Amino acid sequence: MVLDWRAPLCVAYYRASPADRMGVVNRRRYGFGGSGVEAVLTAFEDEPLTVEDAGAATGDLLAAEIERPRTGPMRDIVATIQPEQDDLVRAPLETTLCVQGAPGTGKTAVGLHRVAFLLYTERDRLARSGVAIIGPNRSFLSYIRDVLPALGEVDVAQTTVTELLTADLPERARPAAGWVRRTEEPAAARTKGEARMAEVLRRDLWSHLRAPEEAVVVRRGARRWRLYPEDLRPLLDELAERGVAYGSGRELLSHRIAHAVLSLMEAAGEVCDDRTHAQVRRDPAVRSAVNALWPKVDPLKLVLGLLTDPERLARAADGLLTPDEQAAVLLPGRPRGPRSALWSEEDLALVDEAAGLVERPAGLGHVVVDEAQDLSPMQCRAIGRRCVSGSLTVLGDIAQGTSPSAARNWSTLLEHLGKPTGHLRVLNRGYRVPAQIIDFAARLLPVIAPGLGVPSAVRRAEGALTVSSTEGPLAAAVAEACRDALKGQGSVGLIAADRELPALCEALSAEGLSVPLLGEADLDAGRLVAVPASLAKGLEFDAVVVAEPASVVAAEERGANRLYVVLTRAVSTLHVVHTQPLPEPLG
Repeated sequence: MVLDWRAPLCVAYYRASPADRMGVVNRRRYGFGGSGVEAVLTAFEDEPLTVEDAGAATGDLLAAEIERPRTGPMRDIVATIQPEQDDLVRAPLETTLCVQGAPGTGKTAVGLHRVAFLLYTERDRLARSGVAIIGPNRSFLSYIRDVLPALGEVDVAQTTVTELLTADLPERARPAAGWVRRTEEPAAARTKGEARMAEVLRRDLWSHLRAPEEAVVVRRGARRWRLYPEDLRPLLDELAERGVAYGSGRELLSHRIAHAVLSLMEAAGEVCDDRTHAQVRRDPAVRSAVNALWPKVDPLKLVLGLLTDPERLARAADGLLTPDEQAAVLLPGRPRGPRSALWSEEDLALVDEAAGLVERPAGLGHVVVDEAQDLSPMQCRAIGRRCVSGSLTVLGDIAQGTSPSAARNWSTLLEHLGKPTGHLRVLNRGYRVPAQIIDFAARLLPVIAPGLGVPSAVRRAEGALTVSSTEGPLAAAVAEACRDALKGQGSVGLIAADRELPALCEALSAEGLSVPLLGEADLDAGRLVAVPASLAKGLEFDAVVVAEPASVVAAEERGANRLYVVLTRAVSTLHVVHTQPLPEPLG
């Protein structure tokens, strides 16, 4: 009998242990060679659960599957799911999970397999509301693109935060070079990313309301019905205090005004019905009054106006932002409109906040957010607005936070997502990264994430770590390291600081080694690919060559965190090549 791995009966296969056998006497794993119709059964091993020390060590077939050479995109982990992973994969739809996972613990795979499980158990509900995967960049999404289709699920949206924030923006306003045309300085990025910017935007939006100054005169035949400013003011105040979305307020105000006019008509003895109400609402005088009292607002133009007008910003930010912070968040230049503005990723989160204040977005049934530790509070709010009635799988590692707004703890991030009661779970048993590599990288943890536990690796790999200091040309030493790595099987990633990598690739080409650059080429462009440090997060390679760790650290404000990411991308071997002294914790 063949069963879907997601079926309830299969829980025992993944979770049974000598301590809790779940009715299982023996667990058998099979080994295969080849693929598809040419796959051949090559081996099997039994794990008797009636023996006390069964399951204490990783089986040969399980270890072989984990270490199996990989090329191209990420693959599924159905064959290697561990009990602590299975527990998370099968969490109910109503549960919001936050997974703190050290490198190599399988947190990304857990998130993807949870989506497949939820679509298996809650397909009808999720077909109505939708599911989305949010990753840090397109390279990462390209890397994970084949996992869900391999599990039989093809109708899941995979997007980046930037794509999510710009999906509903009008195409006519889109700059020719794309929405993101500028990178913020770290201090400005932090300020724009903080939740207090939401209150700045709210104040500015609601300042558009205007106090009534003239009467509304509705003509019905020979009669005129008047609502004076003192009649209109309570209608406006009541709606503003209710907390309705700004866009809904316009609609509700027209209803309120029409109802007030109908009350005058009925008091005079006229018979009114729903058609009368609709006619009064459409009356030019009522529509003119609504436009004057409650003007239409375009989110793009609202944020553009706020961030280009120092006096307007000062009014909205009074008591929230210091004068220096106000100056830092202003847009550069004198843009004439959204198309000419130099928008940053942080600006787009502000536009989305404004859009959410005007009209609440459609919700999703479940959202998986990977590398969530890098989300700013404003980006979290944007995701949370789309998941008010749904649930989340939040994946990340505090130690791998590299953005200026990177989270310091998960509880605060969950609050910004609107899920303060989300369940925090920790994965600290690494299957992907050999012990020598994770122990080396973990020397950075006391500096980058004090108090975070050191992950443990379940396996060691002979020759997994090599650190080479060279006094000669860096390119020659890197070329030699890459050639050595290519003697093995599987994929090889060359990772270096973003600014230095193109020149390094050119030098390697002169050494007779062609290395396609990720971003210009896909991961499956060849066995060896050059990876900018900023794109390495979430990726994995059989062998990794890291060039000049000190340059990775020096390249950005949270460079030590970035280096931790870079050092933990290898499944089998890591070769660190340097001419400059290593960062102190690694020396």
